[in-house]
Amino acid sequence: MSRALPKHNKRRVAVIGGAAALALTGAVVVTSALAGETPKNSGTNAQTLASPGTISCPDVASKLPAIPATAKAEVDRNLTLLNTQIAEANKRLVDTVGQGGPNFVNNAILGPLKDKRVATVNRIATAIGRTAAKPQGLDALAPCALNGGGVNPGGAATQPAGNGGNNGNAGNNGNAGNNGNAGNAGNAGAAGTISCPDVASKLPAIPATAKAEVDRNLTLLNTQIAEANKRLVDTVGQGGPNFVNNAILGPLKDKRVATVNRIATAIGRTAAKPQGLDALAPCVLNK
Repeated sequence: MSRALPKHNKRRVAVIGGAAALALTGAVVVTSALAGETPKNSGTNAQTLASPGTISCPDVASKLPAIPATAKAEVDRNLTLLNTQIAEANKRLVDTVGQGGPNFVNNAILGPLKDKRVATVNRIATAIGRTAAKPQGLDALAPCALNGGGVNPGGAATQPAGNGGNNGNAGNNGNAGNNGNAGNAGNAGAAGTISCPDVASKLPAIPATAKAEVDRNLTLLNTQIAEANKRLVDTVGQGGPNFVNNAILGPLKDKRVATVNRIATAIGRTAAKPQGLDALAPCVLNK
């Protein structure tokens, strides 16, 4: 009977058959996409976007001495915080794929992470040091590295973490004087300058036994602002709209929190410990 079909019927059969084949091909493509298959020509780009790498940091817990019972809760909280910080950094690594220039990860992720870890390991050392020998050198465990493989929060860093900035041993510069409106330190030119609340004028009477340590940390506050202003100039044009907040003002705030806490602790050893100094940590960018 097929031989007897008129020519126009044969053409209709051919069209219907071609449409069915096209529909079937589309179904296969959709099914493959839903199954997670990647077209051959886009494999490299998809892999790059899906695998920005992971962050690896040195293990802190294994480097600690015996922890006094009175310090255990505080130490455990801060060890947990170290893991949380790494998890947050890894999430940010994924969320910001493709952003910024070649130094974006160092400036906006690894640098701030290092600053947070410096403050955290210092709190661990201080907690232990209240009733036992204070562990030294924990700052060396603060830098982390970007790896291409899986995350290993307890593993050692396998490459330098970049220009994160280390505030652990800074500050031996003598008398700080007054750091009021220290944002004008340095000349940031067209990049603007950073201004921070004055800490010295908000302190109570400083005991003689705490004066040297307080002065060192007040000087460190000025040093931190000067370094941030320099970084502001050096990174003009880098990153997206939140680069300054994420890569400069955020890390500066973390450093200042750690520094003003050391000031409060020094005073609190022989007098009433000043409260609320953390509120003086945030700084702003002035144009």
